[in-house]
Amino acid sequence: MAIPEKIYETNGAEETFEVGMRLAKEAKAGDIYCLDGDLGTGKTVFSQGFAAGLGIKEAVNSPTFTIVCEYEEGRLPLYHFDVYRIEEPEEMEEIGYEEYFYGQGVCLVEWASLVEEIIPPEAVWITIEKDLDKGFDYRKITVRGK
Repeated sequence: MAIPEKIYETNGAEETFEVGMRLAKEAKAGDIYCLDGDLGTGKTVFSQGFAAGLGIKEAVNSPTFTIVCEYEEGRLPLYHFDVYRIEEPEEMEEIGYEEYFYGQGVCLVEWASLVEEIIPPEAVWITIEKDLDKGFDYRKITVRGK
């Protein structure tokens, strides 16, 4: 069932965290959330909120150098990917991405547009954008898919 595009506007890290938390409370096993936005837009803050929404209390940071971090303590496992350093989508095969994507947890993929060709069509896409005309802390979070 397709849901319409949803737009959230936030004015600070706390509100961006809250949007992530709210979306995670709706997550189900097998869901894939693709997160895009320029450097410094708040992807990590959003991801921390998402993890909190799943009940994960462990510190969550961007897994830039490890590609994927696993968090098992929440109501669902969270597989947090950061594919910023992936040069070819085939590199995702080396880490066994399909086991994560088609497993019993929830995947959150930062910089997902870099590996778009391996993302299943049912994935939820989240884009975070700044608009300095609306303030330094303003973010527009667009959620589409599913």
